Amino acid sequence: MPVATPDKLLSLIAPGAQVVVRDEEWLVRAIEPTSADGVKVRCVGTSTLVRDAEATFLTKLDNVAPLRPEETRLTADVSPRFRASRLYLEAVLRKTPVPANQTGLALADRHLLKRLDYQRRAAHKAIAGLRPRLLIADAVGLGKTLEVGLILAELIRRGRGDRILVVTPRHILEQFQHELWTRFAIPLVRLDSDGIAKVRREIPANRNPFSHYRRAIISIDTLKNAGRYRHHLEGIHWDAVVIDECHNLVNRGTLNNQLARVLAPRTEALLLTSATPHNGDPESFAELIRLLDPTAIADPTNIDAADIDHLYVRRHKAHDEVAAEVRADWADRLQPQPLLIEASDAENAMFAELANTWIHPASGAAPTSGKGRNLFPWTLFKAALSSHRALGETIVARRNTLAKRDTPDEGTNTAAIATEDAALERLGELNAAIDDTSASKLTALIEQLREIGVDPRSNTRVVVFSERIATLDWLAATVPKALKLKDSDVRVLHGGMADVRQMDVISEFGLAESGVKLLLTGDMASEGINLHRQCHHLIHFDLPWSLITIEQRNGRIDRYGQRHAPDVRALLLNPDHPHLNGDVRIFTKLLQREHEAHRAFGDSSSLLGVHTEALEEEAVMAGLRAGTDPDEAIPAEPTAAFDLMAVLSGATGTQAVPVHRPPSLFESDGAFVDEALHQAFDDADTTMDVRRDPGDDTFLSLVPPKDLIGRMKALPRTYLVEQRVAERLKLTGNETLANAQLDKARETTDSGWPDVGFLAPLHPFGDWLVDKVLATVGRNEAPIIVADMDAPVFCVQGMYSNGRGHPQLVEWMAVTEHLGTPVIADLFEVLQRANVDADMANPGTPIDVEVLQDHLGDVIEQVRGELEVRRDAYEAQLTERLAEPQVRLDAWQMRSEALAMDLVEHRRRDRQKVIAAVRSDTAQLIESMRTQGDPLIRVLAVLVGPNHR
Repeated sequence: MPVATPDKLLSLIAPGAQVVVRDEEWLVRAIEPTSADGVKVRCVGTSTLVRDAEATFLTKLDNVAPLRPEETRLTADVSPRFRASRLYLEAVLRKTPVPANQTGLALADRHLLKRLDYQRRAAHKAIAGLRPRLLIADAVGLGKTLEVGLILAELIRRGRGDRILVVTPRHILEQFQHELWTRFAIPLVRLDSDGIAKVRREIPANRNPFSHYRRAIISIDTLKNAGRYRHHLEGIHWDAVVIDECHNLVNRGTLNNQLARVLAPRTEALLLTSATPHNGDPESFAELIRLLDPTAIADPTNIDAADIDHLYVRRHKAHDEVAAEVRADWADRLQPQPLLIEASDAENAMFAELANTWIHPASGAAPTSGKGRNLFPWTLFKAALSSHRALGETIVARRNTLAKRDTPDEGTNTAAIATEDAALERLGELNAAIDDTSASKLTALIEQLREIGVDPRSNTRVVVFSERIATLDWLAATVPKALKLKDSDVRVLHGGMADVRQMDVISEFGLAESGVKLLLTGDMASEGINLHRQCHHLIHFDLPWSLITIEQRNGRIDRYGQRHAPDVRALLLNPDHPHLNGDVRIFTKLLQREHEAHRAFGDSSSLLGVHTEALEEEAVMAGLRAGTDPDEAIPAEPTAAFDLMAVLSGATGTQAVPVHRPPSLFESDGAFVDEALHQAFDDADTTMDVRRDPGDDTFLSLVPPKDLIGRMKALPRTYLVEQRVAERLKLTGNETLANAQLDKARETTDSGWPDVGFLAPLHPFGDWLVDKVLATVGRNEAPIIVADMDAPVFCVQGMYSNGRGHPQLVEWMAVTEHLGTPVIADLFEVLQRANVDADMANPGTPIDVEVLQDHLGDVIEQVRGELEVRRDAYEAQLTERLAEPQVRLDAWQMRSEALAMDLVEHRRRDRQKVIAAVRSDTAQLIESMRTQGDPLIRVLAVLVGPNHR
């Protein structure tokens, strides 16, 4: 029978603590409460038999015995300059999570990115809340991925980011993975189609694939298969879930919404990102917000910004807090150019037929039949404006559909079908008369590309958007020949391609020396992809009938980090038919209005007041059908008196971002690494072939040992393979040089991954080295350090956790005795006064350990008493902080119950059950934030004076 861990010992189990399990010694790396099996304790072995082995224990199934502080064995440190003691203290510091009572950013200035306060304010808002749950709704180009990275890094440093799941559109997988690894040293295993296949080969068929990796990134297209993955997802509790482009979640009943409803209650932190977070329907937006906090919105028809202020950030380029920071690294967009292209004779003939028969028929009715008959003429019109190839494909597809419907079944109007088919045949014949020489927009595109400077000898790049795959394929077959470009100079990107191929194309376009000059892409590339690094020219080959889509497209090159003025052009085919001239003027107005709104307030989705691409297209279509004046069809100001996006346009202020700098005994990460390598290995320079660079004192190159290679399996696979990291690991702590390496990687032809990585605080190498240092200290031992002291000082750590297993209060105390009275001071002030640093000497003074050992029990009692006092003071402050969510809960319950009274009886009972359940869950959440149980107490070291005997 297994022996469970006694409950009274659970509070002594914390990251960095030493425990004994199955008669072997282990170092605790992370803990996680479970619903039924006690605490999950993730460890690395330190005793001989299990050294460097990783294992996970459950306290309900194993006796995880933490070492008692009263039984700490004090030992003299004989290492030069007390290196072993200083490293041990530093390792405990680095292993100890930043507690919840410290809401300042701990790592804000230690990542490989420019310090932008508006991004850091988003991270602070997430960390300072009851739970890290936030909708990041910043406008296109402001760096939502970087804000996510900042938040995840803070959660990891707080011991609240062990299990992370990121869900994105499939074409963004590698880009998101690349940003989080190169800038924050957060590794995410990419579960694209190749990654999923690899997992299936490595694990048994009945094992949960999401338990195989602690941090993963997967596409929403793969994951939304609720029937296939739901039971796996329900079996995992995440520390943090990120859902990118979350506007795809809002519609109840969809697979995307089902996925979100499975994940939201099974994660502590939930981060949602979207530049267009709602579709104009308050109920749909409320559905999104309820994922973050079910008590935020009681009545979707009456949403007040104050109700949801704690759950979102939304800024744009024109905001004061943003403009000053991004101006130097974000060139202003040039005035977009709508280029009217006069149609050829063959095109005019086709458009005349399209206008007279389908769009503006004299009879008032187009020859359409069946479902969607009112919309289909406009489908033909959109296809024709794209290309004759797109129109031809649409006509063929429609005629095939009609052929399947043309049966003698009851209810089938065969005459109407025959009429429509004949009209389509006539249109198709006129369309077939258009060839490459009479396709006016093709000629215009080639002229524009030449004017921009695209030719075989130039490095100029252009991205060309079209809604239709048929158009993209046609352009790919014709444009390169006209410009004498090689096949390798042009890439096509659309949603019909495999995810791995999509990511390869995006990566190639971002590499300066890849040679790709022209990217022909559909609107799947209009969300989330960074195309601005080597490109500032964009051409709309066909213009979407949606301000949102235009803005998203333009945002691929018009975003932070763009050093050249974005140049946007649109090719607008202008038939000579009088009815269609006015239609073209509406399309011109779309481009103009999006630019004006972008400059004025960073967002154009409020102009039509509908907030989805589909509804905006319907509004534009209605204007075309009615012949509305372009200025009325596409207004310059928002049309609705109340608009939710206007409510969400509040800034986050210009105040300084609070920062918490965890103390350190070393002047830099590089200094810690150098000493730690010498302490953990007899001859690190030889055994790992360590190399350094005289020009960069933070540079380190080494052959990683097997246990480090094992930890690096979680790193991005393409990075591991392309940079051969398992053969030689190269790191630098110099941000300037690391950024130069990242820029250099973008200039290469074969990889976007830097040859030399940045030694960020979260880098797995640093974590591995910390564990190595902790493993050099014996079971329940604490070193004795000879320093500038008059009396012995006991260095002690005390920690309280809350009901969710998160460190809530961490105290570092120096305990001594003065005139017979115990004195407790700040540990780091005492260490600084005692000159505990790299310059101290170890005189090898004999020490009477027994006298110190005899005082240990009294010291622990004094610490316990002091910790109780400090906890009480902290709990008083916490009570004030928890008052706000409690008030919010009470107000939501009162409003919800009042609204429920207006429902019919059976629906009222159902609603009241939901209200009660949400009330109970939220009340438990609030209460679980309080400290619980006994404190963890660890004796870290003892300082004695040089004359102590």
